[in-house]
Amino acid sequence: MKRAKKSSVWDHFTKKNDTDVSCNLCDTMLKYSSSTSSMMYHLKTRHPQASSGEKASQSQPTVSSMLAGRKCDKQRSEIITQKICGMIEKDMLPLDFVSGEGFLEILQFLEPNYTVPSRQTITTRIEERFVKKKFELKARLYGARCVAITTDCWTALTTESYVTVTCHWIDKVWQVKSAVLLTKSMPGRHTADNLAATLNEAVDAWGMTGKVVACVHDNASNIVAANIPERVDWVSVACFAHTLQLAINDAFKLFVYKVISAAGKLVCHFNHSTVACKALQEKQEQMQLPKHKLVQSCKTRWNSVFDMFERLLEQRWAVTAVLSDRNVTKLQDARILEIKDEYWAIMADLKPVLETLKCATTIMSSEKTVSISHIYPITFSIINKHMAIATDDRPRVAEFKATVRQSLSERMEVDYYERLVAMPAMIASALDPRHKHLPFLSREKQKAVLDKLKELCADVEHAIEEDMGDEEEPGAAGGDDDVAVTAGPSSGASHKESAMSLLLGDDYSAADATDPQLEVDTYVKDSRPSLESNPLDWWRANQTRFPRLAILAQRYLCIPGTSVPSERVFSAAGLVVNRLRTRLTPEHVDMLVFLNKNK
Repeated sequence: MKRAKKSSVWDHFTKKNDTDVSCNLCDTMLKYSSSTSSMMYHLKTRHPQASSGEKASQSQPTVSSMLAGRKCDKQRSEIITQKICGMIEKDMLPLDFVSGEGFLEILQFLEPNYTVPSRQTITTRIEERFVKKKFELKARLYGARCVAITTDCWTALTTESYVTVTCHWIDKVWQVKSAVLLTKSMPGRHTADNLAATLNEAVDAWGMTGKVVACVHDNASNIVAANIPERVDWVSVACFAHTLQLAINDAFKLFVYKVISAAGKLVCHFNHSTVACKALQEKQEQMQLPKHKLVQSCKTRWNSVFDMFERLLEQRWAVTAVLSDRNVTKLQDARILEIKDEYWAIMADLKPVLETLKCATTIMSSEKTVSISHIYPITFSIINKHMAIATDDRPRVAEFKATVRQSLSERMEVDYYERLVAMPAMIASALDPRHKHLPFLSREKQKAVLDKLKELCADVEHAIEEDMGDEEEPGAAGGDDDVAVTAGPSSGASHKESAMSLLLGDDYSAADATDPQLEVDTYVKDSRPSLESNPLDWWRANQTRFPRLAILAQRYLCIPGTSVPSERVFSAAGLVVNRLRTRLTPEHVDMLVFLNKNK
């Protein structure tokens, strides 16, 4: 039998005869009888350094030794560099992140043979990625039949003023797509002419001239004036969430502003006093209340008043206990901070009302689903149902509801018959199969909206011919927006449908839509899907039955119901333009925000 590998202990001993060995380090003689135990013990007790080397030689190789032996060729170096660029984009890291000592140390440990690029090199690489991604987005937008844009202005910590523009469209497989087009510095005055010029330049630069159907924005007078027909070629759509918030603010001015002020002062005290905050935590534990922090309202944050009221009502007795504890709160401070019982009652009475309004805002703020078609169904539901005065409503609650109802009715122009039926949001409701019967309108207004729909249908004949000419094979390979859609859960179902289409013709399903009026009438008579269904799934399945309406659906349902998409860019931009990066140029702000949001 072959003997196992010779122990490395023999590197330090010499065999003198069959029974004796000599240590090469100290000439000590040891007895030997086919075992190296005595020799290893000798090394451990007399020569520890040699003993540790023995252990190291028998152990597994270290991470450092393994990494040191790995080659970092040109291809691997390029991959690492691209990964670093991607990390900077995704995590909104400073461009000089690659110069940080900690980053250099960990990379030296993980990849010793990799040369970390300089800040200038990384900047150049990210600029190249920016150009490439812009080219890819332009190609996708080129294939879109129509798009909608949203816009808003904001100011960075550097006092630099920016305008953000996002775009939204429905692709060929009926999926909502969105992208951030630009975040541009606006050093000049935000006049209507300047804003309109910025929007027109953005649309032209992205090759969307003639494709933009609407611009969604807040209710500021300058941006409203910038989107009039004399300045732009698209329709102006006011952000519904902002409009609803203005109506709520009108009601706050009655008496609620005093409650908001008192509640805000109390929350501010707990947020700035470590003693009070610690005492609140103790009271929460004693009373077995949720260990939640108090929420401060903010004028620019929708629904923050409801959040503040809800949290205070939840923590009322813990807060009161802290204010009553003279070891924590001075009597003079407690008298200033304590909320009147009347105010507590108002918060409790308004909580369910504000909760309903928050629900409406939340639904409308979605970016991934169709939202514009919800605007008027929700508006009429708020006016006629949720803000209707109940017999058991307290006088102040009734007054609050009446004010919201009146303000929202005026701002949404629900009483302006001719303008109402032609509103993009109203047309979108008619094109949403969930709302197509328009049950919130009178029969007269329902007929007027459907007549308008028939009129629009008659105008899309030419668009249908172009669409049929550009239509691709169902299984053709495409880009991001040209994904093939099968007819059923199995390939057999898809094959069966293709065979039927071949035998009967592609226009067989559309035989009942020979003219625009009949197409609309047939569409309205069709059964209505559930409110939880996705209208775009319905249109994907029924676009051949209603070809004209399908074109209109892509045109109107792509419009967001709010300007939230452009406003959400602020949070990402805030990570870019912070106190550590005040020297960033506006061009690099645009580049980093674009790469981060268009993943």
